[in-house]
Amino acid sequence: MKRIILPLVALTAISLGAGAKKSHDMALQRNLKTFNSMVKVLEENYVDSIRIDEAFKAASNAMLNTVDPYTEYYTADDRDALMKMTTGEYAGIGSYITEYDGYVCISQPMDGSPAAKAGLMPGDRILKVDTVSTKGAKSEKVSKLLKGTPGTDVYIEVLRPYVADSLKSFTVTREKVMERSVPYFGMVSPSTGFIRLNSYIMKSAEEISAALDSLKKNPGFSNLILDLRGNGGGLVESAIDILGNFLPKGTQVLRTSGNGKERVYKTTRNPEFPDMPMAVLTDGGTASAAEITAGALQDLDRAVLIGNRSFGKGLVQTTFPLPHDALLKVTVSKYYIPSGRLIQALDYSRRNPDGSVARTPDSLTNVYYTSRGREVRDGGGLQPDSVVKNNIYSDILYNLVTKNKIFDYANKYRATHPGSISLDSFGITDEEYADFTEFVLGSGMKYDTSFDALLKEIRKQADEQGYMTEGNDSTISALEKSLGSDLARDLQFKKDEIKDYIAEEIATRYYGDGGRVAVEIVTDPVVKAAIGILESPAYEAILKGNSKTEKAKGK
Repeated sequence: MKRIILPLVALTAISLGAGAKKSHDMALQRNLKTFNSMVKVLEENYVDSIRIDEAFKAASNAMLNTVDPYTEYYTADDRDALMKMTTGEYAGIGSYITEYDGYVCISQPMDGSPAAKAGLMPGDRILKVDTVSTKGAKSEKVSKLLKGTPGTDVYIEVLRPYVADSLKSFTVTREKVMERSVPYFGMVSPSTGFIRLNSYIMKSAEEISAALDSLKKNPGFSNLILDLRGNGGGLVESAIDILGNFLPKGTQVLRTSGNGKERVYKTTRNPEFPDMPMAVLTDGGTASAAEITAGALQDLDRAVLIGNRSFGKGLVQTTFPLPHDALLKVTVSKYYIPSGRLIQALDYSRRNPDGSVARTPDSLTNVYYTSRGREVRDGGGLQPDSVVKNNIYSDILYNLVTKNKIFDYANKYRATHPGSISLDSFGITDEEYADFTEFVLGSGMKYDTSFDALLKEIRKQADEQGYMTEGNDSTISALEKSLGSDLARDLQFKKDEIKDYIAEEIATRYYGDGGRVAVEIVTDPVVKAAIGILESPAYEAILKGNSKTEKAKGK
């Protein structure tokens, strides 16, 4: 009987599979037909004209949102943005812009860009591009006006604050602009080098190699910090190429699997730094290709991870062409790092009734092992080997940044301090901070702290629930006076924190993003912790793991 039953069971399973496929295909055809009919009826009968391109894009995005946030539709107009994300290259003046106080402003020209060479500066308020007035315009519109064919000129008229001759005009020749993924590298101690990597684009591996070549000219260079905090990833191939600097040729660093297809990625060249002690810095913004780099180095016990848990994106996307030059970016596989773990934090195939997706709880994650037998887990991003909290910014600093007070003051500082500054031990003096305090207080800035919001809610609830007696009113008023926002007091109370941020912002006015990083890392607690671990026996102690784990693996 068993010899008869098993084939029948197998046949039943095949039949059910074929039936499910047929049912799925019929549902697909039925819904496509219904959608086409819906569009036709709407177009022919709606009281006003239909903005069909916008409607279709919205419908497409709504459908794709039921899949995952990484599967996206790009129209022909959107393709440039996608290519810029993957290549880092576009044609234009090479400047970041932002909306501020009714204008679109220059936020930061890129190093060596046409904008920088022409003399545009942060804070410049764009009044006109060619013959088009940009007063009240959105960033998207101004960005399109500034971009164009390499070699063509664009006329830009700006209003520059804090200078006597404030109306300025520039003729800028557009070029192909390549964003840098390594804004800064340098020595952070006599023996420890540092590289900040912001993204994974086509030339990221070249930039890392160039940074390493420069660092090794320092005779004491014997440790490396690779900072991947805030790095949202990019090209998988760049991650593999970067790993080739540190791992033996032919090392498997990644496996992808999806739709019955598997692919294995291995390093392809002999490493120049196969043994140098390394620390990789991660946080909640470290994702995708950045997690591939950090995860492979952790799983192979080639580096220690320091900082905070990474984002947890273990999905791989690729693009497919659509009619009329559109593109569809589709999640095609999941990736697994050397220990075999998948670090994806959210399972989009298992949604809550309201459509939301919950993060995998730590209690449901699985244990894997590094090459030396250390325990690591899947399902929730990369957990650092040493957790070091980032600075938590105060309410007053958050408001000074979001209300552009520090941005404005840095522009004023640059206008009144022509020439250059030295980044070595650069900081804000007490006299300069007094000037900043006067600048902020004179601006009439208003802000609320988290205490203000809490006390407002307490007062509201007490009033609604009938507890607002005279005594309680007095108590809440006393708390509002002692705990509520006080601009002058808070500027002094958080003086040191604010001074550090002002120094970082001013450094960008002279040296771009690299200047900011150079000043920032001097007081960065995570960088300090990494130096301490790399330059002590703690490094080897972390990578060794513990004897219990090794016994469990039979080592």
